[in-house]
Amino acid sequence: MSTLFKGPDGQDRCAWAGSAPDFLDYHDQEWGYPVGDDIRLFEKVCLESFQSGLSWRTILTKRENFRTAFAGFDPVEVAAFDQVKVEALLQDAGIIRHRGKIEAVINNAARALELQQEAGSLAAFFWSFEPDPATLPPPQTQTTSPDSIALSKALKKRGWKFVGPTTCFAFMQAMGLINDHALGCCCRAKAAEARASFEKPVPRSD
Repeated sequence: MSTLFKGPDGQDRCAWAGSAPDFLDYHDQEWGYPVGDDIRLFEKVCLESFQSGLSWRTILTKRENFRTAFAGFDPVEVAAFDQVKVEALLQDAGIIRHRGKIEAVINNAARALELQQEAGSLAAFFWSFEPDPATLPPPQTQTTSPDSIALSKALKKRGWKFVGPTTCFAFMQAMGLINDHALGCCCRAKAAEARASFEKPVPRSD
């Protein structure tokens, strides 16, 4: 099976980018480019947890609904959600109505606030798990890694939920902690350039 897909502009891309209409822009504009914004990082962790057992297309098509339902994934606001809010979210057909995952997002928002105090920012914490590119296998040949396992363990130790190694690896791929665009994909070099110019946040030392 080919690892590439020829897009409407004639350029080769990761094969998965051609598997659904929604994927092309997401692949070209977002996936694999480094992110240092805490809100976007928290959102992605949450959406990846919702994806568990489902397809990413299901989540992507509902992403705006999720953003509305979860206050733009602002951890301060989400951490304040109460049981009444949980019951309301369970009636919201625009999102995935899974009690465990909804409650995990609320729990993780509170844990995210604690982590910001600990590390200075979510970005500083997450980027501390960036692997050495020289140690990586060929793109898209794994669904977990030693680094995603380590990240999962670190989050679970701090009380986070629905953050297994596979979820963490998908998060790392999407947020640019690794460049997992296929060899020959027109976005691989763009992602590499973005990573090279990205100013990595550093955890505070106090």
